[in-house]
Amino acid sequence: MTPRCFLIALAMVSSPAAGLGFALELPSNAVLNAELREEFTSHRLPVAVWKSGEVPHIRTEGPVFRRAWQVRDDARSTLQLLAPLRDQLLEADFDILFECEARECGGFDFRFGIDILPEPDMHVDLGDYRFLSARRMGPDRPEYVSLIISRSADEGFVQITRVNISDPPPPVRSTKSAPSAVPTFGLLAERLNAKGAAVLDDLVFDAGSASLKEGHVYPSLAELAQYLKVNTETAILLVGHTDAKGGLEANIRLSRQRALSVATRLSADYGVPPSRLQAEGIGFMAPRADNLTKEGRAKNRRVEVVLASTQ
Repeated sequence: MTPRCFLIALAMVSSPAAGLGFALELPSNAVLNAELREEFTSHRLPVAVWKSGEVPHIRTEGPVFRRAWQVRDDARSTLQLLAPLRDQLLEADFDILFECEARECGGFDFRFGIDILPEPDMHVDLGDYRFLSARRMGPDRPEYVSLIISRSADEGFVQITRVNISDPPPPVRSTKSAPSAVPTFGLLAERLNAKGAAVLDDLVFDAGSASLKEGHVYPSLAELAQYLKVNTETAILLVGHTDAKGGLEANIRLSRQRALSVATRLSADYGVPPSRLQAEGIGFMAPRADNLTKEGRAKNRRVEVVLASTQ
């Protein structure tokens, strides 16, 4: 094993007689965020893009094991993260059933039509993710693997789902030290402590609206409220951003209204004192992606949290 890679085992043996192992390699800066095991359950394995109100799938049954990994401080694109994993699956005799990227998959509809571990452990950018499903014949039944890969501004995220594949051994942990963060509740708290700012990437607003979309759970707000509960002297500034459609004055107004909507939700639902919250909007003046593409505009529509004081 090279110093830059470590093994994440998806299956210890493909056949008891052959004793052959199978493992996927991820970068050494990948760390395990979450895992979920279901001993015997049904699982819908996506095999086509979202269409006519659903994600076409194969119905499978058996043990299902999901793990979410965070690839820290990594600038590689989702394709660059996916390509070596896809090659390893092919080398292990898996057949690729289906592969797509965000817009081709179906964007929002596809992402929320499949099983993904919750934020902040598994982050999915609605405009920048890739999905792959694969199958091979095991000793007595088909084995399935699916990957969904996305990223935030600074880090990659990988979820690996296995169906009917033996348990992996305990993962080898990365030797890269995590950023110091006290207290640390998850990715959002890590970013606030390390950089003093973070994007609330899981927020969803109705088109042209300043109101948070109803019927959604926003883990980032719960984590932010817990962070403020522990850091009792900290105040924050919520900064709204828009894409470049429309005039600057209207976008500044809309972005500030979205930031105010987040502040209202933090106070009403999580008990954060309004005195510790400020809300401003800067429209499209600080893009983080290309406003000439649909995916880039989706990334630019966001609310960020900035530490305003740590007395």
